[in-house]
Amino acid sequence: MLYDIALAIRQHYDAPAAASRQTLRLLPPTLADRQQVVAAVVNASPPPAERRDRRDFFGNMATDLAFAGAHEEVVYSLAARVRREAGRGALPDSPPAAGLAEDMAAIRSLAPDAPHHFLAASPRLPAEPEFADYARAVLPAGAGAAEAVEAVGLALHRDMAFDAQATEVDTPALEAFRRRRGVCQDFTHAMIACLRALGVPAGYVSGFLRTDPPPGKPRLQGADAMHAWVRAWCGREAGWVEYDPTNACLAGEGHVTVARGRDYSDVAPVRGVLRSAGSQTSRHEVTMTPVGEELP
Repeated sequence: MLYDIALAIRQHYDAPAAASRQTLRLLPPTLADRQQVVAAVVNASPPPAERRDRRDFFGNMATDLAFAGAHEEVVYSLAARVRREAGRGALPDSPPAAGLAEDMAAIRSLAPDAPHHFLAASPRLPAEPEFADYARAVLPAGAGAAEAVEAVGLALHRDMAFDAQATEVDTPALEAFRRRRGVCQDFTHAMIACLRALGVPAGYVSGFLRTDPPPGKPRLQGADAMHAWVRAWCGREAGWVEYDPTNACLAGEGHVTVARGRDYSDVAPVRGVLRSAGSQTSRHEVTMTPVGEELP
């Protein structure tokens, strides 16, 4: 599926920001056999005094910006055309979760995609016994690693409620899990923590999700969403499997990847520092339009 994607993130400050430095991770990458970026550009208004585009350790496209003059609002925008191929139609054959250690020991590389980076605790996901207890309780006897991915994802989808008011972006994963409420970030963090507790390397994917309007209603400008889901390593033969616990499905052609890392701290769309006072508000709009489809 070929998509035109438009994103706008507006941040407003109660008091003018005298200066700020921000890192954006908004540009989708080209991924072999899965995703091809035809064209993409990120801009900021007001224009930054400095800009640098680079790749981070995990291969994500990062844009470093520095603003020198005082400003009350900044708008980050993305315009992209991306082709997304259909994902896996079914789970691959894989060794038992407990058997992944042997497969991992045979991998000597510490390249960004190596599973070794995705098994230990990470900045937003310290090891917590509650995740381990939950994961073991929902794991079917004799399940392979890929089956464990689906089992944990289905269980979290069943037991957690999507509630945009329940958490903030900095709510600890364990707190959201205890409440059994949250947004895609919370579902994703909980699933990563559970899989790691089972010995399955797992990481965080940020991106865009094409959403469907209610029956009989047109697709509206800005009605799609930034999203998050899980990628889990299921052995040398099976490789990486991507699963969306918020929607209880394997990631497919409606999921466009932007960044991948250990948890949200590695892939935050906007992250930085500024000199200001008071609070700030942020809102974003996403439109994912299949090429050839017109919006009203």
